[in-house]
Amino acid sequence: MNDYEERLWTKSFILLTFCNLMLFTGLQMTLSTLPAYAKDHFGASPLQISLVTSLFALSAIVSRLFAGKAMERGGRNLLIYGGLVTTVAAIAGYAFAGSMLAFLLLRMLFGIGFGMASTAFPTMASDIIPLRRMGEGMGYFGLSTSLAMSAGPLMGLSLLDGPGFGSLLLAAGIALALIVPLSLRLTSRKPVGARTALRHEDPEPQETGGILRKLALPSLLNFLMSLSYGGLLGFMALFGQEAHLSHVALFFLFNAAAVVIVRPLSGRIYDRYGPAAIIAPGSLFIIGGLVLLSFATSSAGLFPAALCYGIGFGSMQPALQTWMIQSVAPRQRGTATGLFFNSLDLGVAIGTMILGAIAQQTGYAGMYRLSALAPLLLLLSFVAAQVAGRNRTNADANHKVLGQ
Repeated sequence: MNDYEERLWTKSFILLTFCNLMLFTGLQMTLSTLPAYAKDHFGASPLQISLVTSLFALSAIVSRLFAGKAMERGGRNLLIYGGLVTTVAAIAGYAFAGSMLAFLLLRMLFGIGFGMASTAFPTMASDIIPLRRMGEGMGYFGLSTSLAMSAGPLMGLSLLDGPGFGSLLLAAGIALALIVPLSLRLTSRKPVGARTALRHEDPEPQETGGILRKLALPSLLNFLMSLSYGGLLGFMALFGQEAHLSHVALFFLFNAAAVVIVRPLSGRIYDRYGPAAIIAPGSLFIIGGLVLLSFATSSAGLFPAALCYGIGFGSMQPALQTWMIQSVAPRQRGTATGLFFNSLDLGVAIGTMILGAIAQQTGYAGMYRLSALAPLLLLLSFVAAQVAGRNRTNADANHKVLGQ
């Protein structure tokens, strides 16, 4: 085996990982703070607060329906630069939004741009990662996403509580604008996946129905995992006010620490033992994190909750993404990547709306306890699918024996 073919830490991979980190940092800095800003600045109702997150997510979903096909046709440059320009323009517009309606329209614009860019980078990364190290490689690449999902809210909430909303928008805009010159080194070359097509056999395209059947289970699990994350993004700041926690942003700091610790190990476990070794324990960690969070009465109580949630979410997210990418042909990785993020964003959008309605009846502590039902359903769904798969395998084996 050629040493180059097995190299993971190439210049392109490092650059793609950093670009993805900046993209998701710009997102997460605003995603966790804008609901609280909308309540304070516009006097938004609970329904309007949930729309701040859900409309963004739904717009990103619609955008990725077209972005996946564009990647298959070689439209990566349009997705990257068109997406980045759109997101930066939306962030600049937040400062001038004079009404809640304008604010929500800008959230939709941001979602469209983010959906384009967030499809391009992971697909390009999956094309240059050696197949034998796909779990490890996507684990490291996904670390950039998970770090941003943990550190971004911490940075955003700190800026909003400190220098103010203007500084928050400036920092998020800079993070996204930095990607443009860095991306030039990628898009000025031939497509990143060109080497993959030469190295690996690329079977004939599968029918859309066949692809969706292969991706149905991991997409469902990703959706269920993301339901609870929508509650963290949309209501953590409001939960802190309810529970009188002065440093609620520490949850995201501790969560980031757990992700950094678990991510390299979880990728190797996936490559050796498959998704079952990650999903079952990961679900239990997420459940434990949500329950512990709901009973937190001090900043110290956030520490074990964040560690549990970070270990579960940080290990499961790249496992599900790798599972989906490995289920399709190389030329269809853009479609798989788009479906991965769509199921994630759909879970965040629906989770925010459902949990927001629950919070009005139970308070935010009760909401987090009930949100633990989503990862429990995830675990039960996965176990049921595993059992059903083994039963089908045994039935097929018995049929072959009887037919001989």
